[in-house]
Amino acid sequence: MGGRRGARHGRRWVGASTLLVLTAVVLSSFVSIAGGASMSQKRLAIRRHLKHLNKPAVKSIQSPDGDIIDCVHLHHQPAFDHPFLKNQTIQMRPAFFPEGMYEETRAKASSSQRVSIAQPWHLNGRCPENTIPIRRTRRDDLLRASSVKRYGKKKHRSIPKPTSADPDLVNESGHQHAIAYVEGDKYYGAKATINVWNPKIQQVNEFSLSQLWILGGSFGEDLNSIEAGWQVSPDLYGDNNTRLFTYWTSDAYQATGCYNLLCSGFIQVNGEIAMGASILPISSYHGSQYDISILVWKDPQEGNWWMQFGSDYVLGYWPSFLFSYLAESASMVEWGGEVVNSEPNGEHTATQMGSGRFPEEGFGRASYFRNVQVVDESNNLRAPKGVGTFTEQSNCYDVQSGYNGDWGSYFYFGGPGKSANCH
Repeated sequence: MGGRRGARHGRRWVGASTLLVLTAVVLSSFVSIAGGASMSQKRLAIRRHLKHLNKPAVKSIQSPDGDIIDCVHLHHQPAFDHPFLKNQTIQMRPAFFPEGMYEETRAKASSSQRVSIAQPWHLNGRCPENTIPIRRTRRDDLLRASSVKRYGKKKHRSIPKPTSADPDLVNESGHQHAIAYVEGDKYYGAKATINVWNPKIQQVNEFSLSQLWILGGSFGEDLNSIEAGWQVSPDLYGDNNTRLFTYWTSDAYQATGCYNLLCSGFIQVNGEIAMGASILPISSYHGSQYDISILVWKDPQEGNWWMQFGSDYVLGYWPSFLFSYLAESASMVEWGGEVVNSEPNGEHTATQMGSGRFPEEGFGRASYFRNVQVVDESNNLRAPKGVGTFTEQSNCYDVQSGYNGDWGSYFYFGGPGKSANCH
């Protein structure tokens, strides 16, 4: 009897342990199914977003730097996903260019190389007529983003605010700047020739850029901004190449706007230049210097904000309805550099701005902006009046402005980030 009772007790014990094992298996299966469901949801979201971003191509070109450039029909570009742009006629060229556009003279002793800036994909082909080149977005690009929804967007509060050097604001935003700026008037555009470099980036989630900002409104939640220049951003592009870029927002980077053509908004009309594609050649320390010229202005007849790259390429426009304040005019213009300082290991980042050298090193070593101009209400390009400079931490990144006959209004800017004096 005792033996049978022991056996029954043993069977009960075995049954209980089996039940525990089965419960564990079921639970782990449920967790893996739930995890799998969330993973498959993310994969589905990525697939959908890629299909939305990558429009059907007439032709695709493999670039030597690894990019794929899709030649997309003018009327199929992302801009036309915007409900206000359905069936809209594309304005193929601006009604008016700013008065005073001229072939700039260059200083004889310290001349930049007269070499046209190229994009590597040009080596393997060009886009057919009535198409525009768009850099293809890949699955890995979206996987690097904090979320599929935020891909191609800047973080909120990244704008340089010269009138408030509040250290709390600096630390909160994690963005640092070295800029020249004008305010106090109505501005209808801005121009600059920007020295091109390839600054070193310490962390994948950091970037370094040189750009101009055309700003409307206060620095509140409804700030309008149009931006253009070059950037190095491993997080956005998956490499450390120097790339041409644009950006826009009408609500201080919250919900509207994006880089390049990663959302509806900017209408591209040029078939030669791809937004977000690499640019070559790059300046070298004590070596040849290269620069790009960027002009953004408001067409006085149609009201759209146009962008020109170099002297030959009118790239396209931001329709005025995208904006509130900029529908009328800009209240501030900024030119200069920006980096993300994520404070790796609790220390200042070693991400470089510009050439990674301080302004006092001068031509061939420090990075510059030259022939800095604004467009006034009469649609004239002119030198800006009352240029101010601003940087949050001059021991990390600095700026020095000047004026001469060859370069007009200019400034040197940049720095190495983390150093003995910046930590």
